[in-house]
Amino acid sequence: MAGVRQFDERATLERALDVFTERGFRATSMPDLATATGVQRGSLYHAYGGKEEIFLRAFGSYAARFLDGAAAALDRPTRRDALLSLFDYCIRTFAEGTPSHGCLSTRTAIEAATDSPRTEAAVRTMLEELETLVFTRLSTLPDTASPIDLHAAARLVVTTTRGLAVMERATYEPAELRAIAETLVTSLFGT
Repeated sequence: MAGVRQFDERATLERALDVFTERGFRATSMPDLATATGVQRGSLYHAYGGKEEIFLRAFGSYAARFLDGAAAALDRPTRRDALLSLFDYCIRTFAEGTPSHGCLSTRTAIEAATDSPRTEAAVRTMLEELETLVFTRLSTLPDTASPIDLHAAARLVVTTTRGLAVMERATYEPAELRAIAETLVTSLFGT
C-alpha cells in the first residue's frame, strides 16, 4: 500500500540513535543508518528526507528522555542533594557501556555546529531546557545562608555537566568526575 511505512519507526529511530551515539553526527552516513536500522536507504530518505532529519527526530527522543531523567534526579530535598543527584545521573548516562558512549549532546555541539545549524539549535534547546529545570528546582528548595544568583548557578551547573562529559572522554573515572561535581556543589551551597 503506497504511503504506508513498512518498518517500525520507533525501533528504527532508536537504532539510528545508537549509530549517532557511537559514531557522531558528522561520521554517520546514510549507508551506516540503513545497515543499522535494516531499512533501505531509499526508504529512509522517503520517510525522513535525509541524515539531518533522522538525527533531529532521534535526538528529540533522546533529549526528552534525558530531561525526564534529569528532572527525576533533581527531585531531592536540598539544593546540595539535588545537584549531586543530577551530576550523578549525568555521569552515569555518559559513562555507561563498554566502552562508554560519552555524551551525545556534547559531542554533537562540538562537531556539528558548523555542519548543521538545525542540529546546533536542537542541542542548544536541550541545554536551555536543562538549565531551566535546574533553576526551577533550585528556586523551589529552601534558601541557604549565602545569597546566590540561581540563574547563574543553573548555567554554571549545566556548563559543568558538559565539561564532565569532555573529561570522561579524556579517561577520567566516574569517581573523579563525581569529586569535581562535589567541589562545584560545595562552592555554591556549602557542605
